[in-house]
Amino acid sequence: MARPARTARPALSLLAAALLLPAVAAPGDEPIRIGVLHALTGTMAESEKPLVDAVRLAVEEVNAAGGLLGRRVEAVVADSRSDPAFAASEAERLLRGRRVDALFGCWTSACRKAVVPVVERAQGLLFYPVQYEGMEMSRHAVYTGAAPNQQVIPGTRWALENLGRRVYLVGSDYVFPRTANAIVKDLLRISNGTLLGERYLPLGSGDVAAIVADVRRLRPAVIVNTVNGDTNRALFAALLSAGLGETPVLSFSVTEREMRAFGGAALARHYAVWAYFQSLPGEANRRFVARFKGRFGAGFVTSDPVEAAWAGVHLWTQAVREAGETAPARVNDAIRHQSLHAPSGILSVDASTRHLWKMVRVGRVRPDGQFDVVWSLPSPVRPNPFPVYRTRTEWEKLLRDLLPEGSP
Repeated sequence: MARPARTARPALSLLAAALLLPAVAAPGDEPIRIGVLHALTGTMAESEKPLVDAVRLAVEEVNAAGGLLGRRVEAVVADSRSDPAFAASEAERLLRGRRVDALFGCWTSACRKAVVPVVERAQGLLFYPVQYEGMEMSRHAVYTGAAPNQQVIPGTRWALENLGRRVYLVGSDYVFPRTANAIVKDLLRISNGTLLGERYLPLGSGDVAAIVADVRRLRPAVIVNTVNGDTNRALFAALLSAGLGETPVLSFSVTEREMRAFGGAALARHYAVWAYFQSLPGEANRRFVARFKGRFGAGFVTSDPVEAAWAGVHLWTQAVREAGETAPARVNDAIRHQSLHAPSGILSVDASTRHLWKMVRVGRVRPDGQFDVVWSLPSPVRPNPFPVYRTRTEWEKLLRDLLPEGSP
């Protein structure tokens, strides 16, 4: 469902803003601090390191344009070590020890679910930049990645219509893959599809032999891949080694960076579903990519989570300016009606769900790891973290059944 037209805030170029706004506050003034909590080590580091750079660049852009409320913004970075429990303890340290005004972080839903209660207790504000399984709305979180109706559902429908209805599911063993695959299985049932198999691996595992044996034997029309982190490297290499590189794969958690780093671009028919791809046409995206490459090197690769992490900082700064202060309670009210011109299109916070209206695009990977868009919806889709074919109560029960207490 397309969002009714609304007036977006006019975008001001960074150069113009830097020329028109007053200089950044003197170095001796107390900065406004934000926390950045991502994996710099461990199985998720390859995916999450670019998001730290995205936040850093956004902060530098804000400071170059005069700072915020007459002060400069400072990013305080913490390593989650790819460990949800450690991420929660670092969130506590950042919010209560370093007294940051907002937190930007997490990739896996296991990390987010560990961190959100910490943020809620501190009456803070978390910006979460990655697509996820939905089934959550916290008043202390802003979800700048896609909800299931903006990625998993339309992507699966596209795959069933264009790749085939004999489906094999593979994922990491935690909340996002298991919940996303529950949605995929619902779609299979209503579309006369066939579930050939379903396997999960612990985060960081390279033990993919059983999966490859299944794929060789069952010959699915498409592998739906919800593996996260560097397990993808082992999976893609094993498929290629087994001569299965022509089997279509639809990935929900693999960006341009992972495609190149983990060898996914060598698969002949590898697809991904995101709102943003680095290869999108248009001057706004060309400038966006150029800024990252100019700051972090010619090899830097942008992606949907990079855009979402960058956008989260700018949405927060807009809300701070509107509120006239950094207190999370005031910013939390102002954030609910912010919009931003981004490379993927206009991103608007949905007041009722605190998720963003986003585009939906399917890309086919190229040998260089970039994507050619093969399908897209014509306008941004309103987020719905609880897909409409079940009630919220029914979804919450399903989640409890899928993930008994104590599951990651």
